[in-house]
Amino acid sequence: MTFVLPDYQLPDFLLPLFAGAPLARFEPCPADGVAPADYHATSIFPEYVHVRQEHWELVRNSRMDCVIRKTNGGLLEVTEFRRLQKGDPVAVGRGERGEDGIYLHTSGFEPARECDGEAFAFRTGTSRETSFSIAYDTLYDIMRHDKEHGRIIWVAGPAVVFDSDARKAFCELIDKGYVHGLLAGNALATHDLEGALFNTALGQGIYDKKQARLGHYHHLDALNTLRAKGSIKQAVQDGLVRDGVMHALTRNDVPYVLAGSIRDDGPLREVQADVYKAQDAMRMLAGGATTVVALATQLHTIATGNMTPSYQVMEDGTVRPVYFFIVDMSEFAAGKLADRGSLTAHAILTNVQDFMVNLNRAL
Repeated sequence: MTFVLPDYQLPDFLLPLFAGAPLARFEPCPADGVAPADYHATSIFPEYVHVRQEHWELVRNSRMDCVIRKTNGGLLEVTEFRRLQKGDPVAVGRGERGEDGIYLHTSGFEPARECDGEAFAFRTGTSRETSFSIAYDTLYDIMRHDKEHGRIIWVAGPAVVFDSDARKAFCELIDKGYVHGLLAGNALATHDLEGALFNTALGQGIYDKKQARLGHYHHLDALNTLRAKGSIKQAVQDGLVRDGVMHALTRNDVPYVLAGSIRDDGPLREVQADVYKAQDAMRMLAGGATTVVALATQLHTIATGNMTPSYQVMEDGTVRPVYFFIVDMSEFAAGKLADRGSLTAHAILTNVQDFMVNLNRAL
């Protein structure tokens, strides 16, 4: 059966709450980087702003914990506090049901389920006891669809490249066209390149798991070698790096962002050391995502979840859902993502190496 995206259900603008709603109010920012009092903070859900009589405008490129600014041309844009300039008009009012001219639409793709009228039911959440067969099948269908009709963005921790089969599977997915962008840190790229140069990750064989002599130098040697080359791309072009995830991304011209952290060794020259430049670069990729797959990296996953809306407005004006999958062995990691506001994320609790191999085989 061919996968079909769910229809987006518009709000019923004939309801009394819309008919009697005031126009949204915009107040000037009192200073650079400071929103007016009673600013309206955005969420991951579609939000409509009553900009003129009988016209509610859907905010595009939204994300949580930002504000809605009106441009000089009258367009609405979602932006961070740090980008605000004194005098910028920003939407105010914290009502979400139209009383302040703003409506938060949470059921556009999935109307509220009533479970046959029962207020109580077992196993409504996700745990290690949950069967993930349907989650896998759903992911396969979505990825086949979005390979041609969307943008699949991956968020990956170094565990993905600690195993030779998982690393190879990821490379094959890149070659097959299932990766349109990667968000990661210095560690994933460094250990992937260590694998290319020494066939180890943190000094341990990526296939036989044996500790190499002086293996604890390998990731530093990889960093030093790549820094001397000037770039990952140059190392690939010169034939120094002949396999691995970074090799596949470079060869297929797939964009990636490596965001720096306090604990980084080296780092690689491609790592964005400025946290806000890294955030901007991550948002450019995440903002265009239709599907996100996050693999065994808690902090990068939460960061991406916070900057990824639950919907995407396509070029033809249609609205479609953004699918978000987190793959981790830890229930805590999946729960923490939900606690940070990414309520639409689907968790698959499993070993990430097995997940990658199974996913590649299925696709």
